[in-house]
Amino acid sequence: MATLPAELTRNAVDVLPAGELERKLALGRPLRVKLGIDVTSPDIHVGRAIPLQRMRAFQDAGHTGVLIVGDYTTRIGDPSGRSTERPILSDEEIDANAKTYVEQAQTIIDRERTEVRFNGEWLATLDFAEVVRLTRTITVARLLERDDFARRYADGKPISVSELLYPLMQAYDSVAVEADVELGGTDQLYNLLAGRVVMEAYGVEPQVALTTPLLVSWDGEKMSSSLGNNIPLTAPPEEQFGRTMRVPDSLLPEWYRLVMERELDQQAEALDAKLELARFVVRRSHGEEAAREAEAHFTRVVREGREPEDVPEMALPAGDPVHLPALIRDLFGHSTSEARRLIGQGGVKVNGTVAAELDVPRETLAGALLQVGKRQFMRLRDA
Repeated sequence: MATLPAELTRNAVDVLPAGELERKLALGRPLRVKLGIDVTSPDIHVGRAIPLQRMRAFQDAGHTGVLIVGDYTTRIGDPSGRSTERPILSDEEIDANAKTYVEQAQTIIDRERTEVRFNGEWLATLDFAEVVRLTRTITVARLLERDDFARRYADGKPISVSELLYPLMQAYDSVAVEADVELGGTDQLYNLLAGRVVMEAYGVEPQVALTTPLLVSWDGEKMSSSLGNNIPLTAPPEEQFGRTMRVPDSLLPEWYRLVMERELDQQAEALDAKLELARFVVRRSHGEEAAREAEAHFTRVVREGREPEDVPEMALPAGDPVHLPALIRDLFGHSTSEARRLIGQGGVKVNGTVAAELDVPRETLAGALLQVGKRQFMRLRDA
């Protein structure tokens, strides 16, 4: 059996069944390499980009990437790793998220070698008889083998029928696009293998399941948009740089291996290694010049404690005193409760002085520099 090209399976945890990818590569034709992404949040983050990096490796080797935007499956929600059913987004939220995903994915993948599909194309057209046919391809006992379902079932926690249908719908995506390989995080292994079962039932050659590790963020949790410990691929350069610099020294070898796809030099100083990682994250999304500017901003604002060179200016709202949580909400996009929490923790400053009051005299704020956290600044002027 031929040896697998190392670049295709770099950082892979599972490549199943054993020997099947080698067999497919020996066919001498471009393989169809599928990755499905549900649009549960407005962004694709650095952690979710790791399987996209594998798609790019397959594309560079001459294969076709098939990016499935899960506009339809998001309406059901995959509970992977969760102890409860995911909340369902509105149609408006789903559509808004879906529109941005292709652009974000292009940060990593080759658009010219990518076939973009929305799974509503086929799932929305299935009538009830076809859904019943799909459910007959797998047993309830097999579905309950999935770890999160098994735990909830054993604990007597509810599992909706719609959740049980999710792996079947994702598997039907593989039938629809005739995937040769499906990529995903390790939390998706059950779904990827279920795809093989359903494909075989529909007379389609089963896919290879290739999984990659889940990226652990600076708080020790899996990187997740819902936890706020993420680095969106299209976040502003200064935000990407600052968030990357929060990665603890202990996680640097893993981030180098998974994100930069290289080994960390064990002789390198931790700060230098972290700066190099942050430059890479920004450069990949925004280019070399943006990476240099983001590093200069980080050095000036965070390491030296000075204000940014170019601080935006906004007019104060009407009224005296000014309600500071509402002002922070309107200027920086924080929720009012989050703004109150930041003030209570001493994370808001006016002209370098920690703000302690929620209602501040207008004359105190007029012309002042408002700082929220370490990286958000606004010069305030009287209207």
